Amino acid sequence: MAMVDKLRIVERAVATGAAVHPLPRDGAAPALIAVEQAGKRFAARGGAQAFSALEDVSMQIRQGEFVSILGPSGCGKSTLLRMVAGLVPCDDGRILLGAEPIGAPVPDIGVVFQTSNMLPWLTVGANIRLGAKLRNLPRAQVEERLPALLETLGLTAFADRYPHELSGGMRQRAAIGQILLLQPRVMLMDEPFGALDALTRDRLNVELLRIWQQSTLTVLLVTHSIHEAVFLSDRVLVMSERPGRVIHDVRIDLPRPRQPDQVKSDPAYGEYVAHLSRLMGVF
Repeated sequence: MAMVDKLRIVERAVATGAAVHPLPRDGAAPALIAVEQAGKRFAARGGAQAFSALEDVSMQIRQGEFVSILGPSGCGKSTLLRMVAGLVPCDDGRILLGAEPIGAPVPDIGVVFQTSNMLPWLTVGANIRLGAKLRNLPRAQVEERLPALLETLGLTAFADRYPHELSGGMRQRAAIGQILLLQPRVMLMDEPFGALDALTRDRLNVELLRIWQQSTLTVLLVTHSIHEAVFLSDRVLVMSERPGRVIHDVRIDLPRPRQPDQVKSDPAYGEYVAHLSRLMGVF
């Protein structure tokens, strides 16, 4: 099916009010994460009015998928990510990891936030080991994994440096390393590159894609960048204004493995960016 025809399928479904589903993929795996009619309300505090942040949110993510979430500021993207992580409870509906409801943080899910939160008095290597230490993972196992991970992250020469000696991009790579060392099944990422300059962000997108393509990770990324979402993702979910809900689910049918020069020169890449821009109300 031609790229334009695929986009029209989504546009027709939205125009008629029909449910929007990802385009079928042959041999697709069952859902690893299932969000079922989830909702979240926040009570009034200090004279502010109570409000509903999320309402009737449903989505599924398969093992090994890379899925991005786009939406306007304040629509509840980060709240939804924290609910999937088990850091914030649902007020309505439920969230499942496999067949098990998520009600608290679980070892199979790791979270990378916008700021690296590295401890300044620890070296890069010690910071990356920190999560494993807190989980009491066997030291021999951690030390066996660490050299290959540092090599993958491009941080081998900086293992004994301190956070203030690193660039912002390197600190974010170290933050990703903290999670990868734990070998979770799912990595949740909340605008991890949002505070970085455009060039560093683009370079880290390439690094993240390379790491993901070499792993079995399932990734759910919250981002404000349409270009980032298209370049990285198998699917892009678009959320509504608050109370947030998923209103579009767009499959990104670009070949993998993806090389930035090939992908970004492909006319289909530009069509996806333009399509998502229209869905987001950019133009």
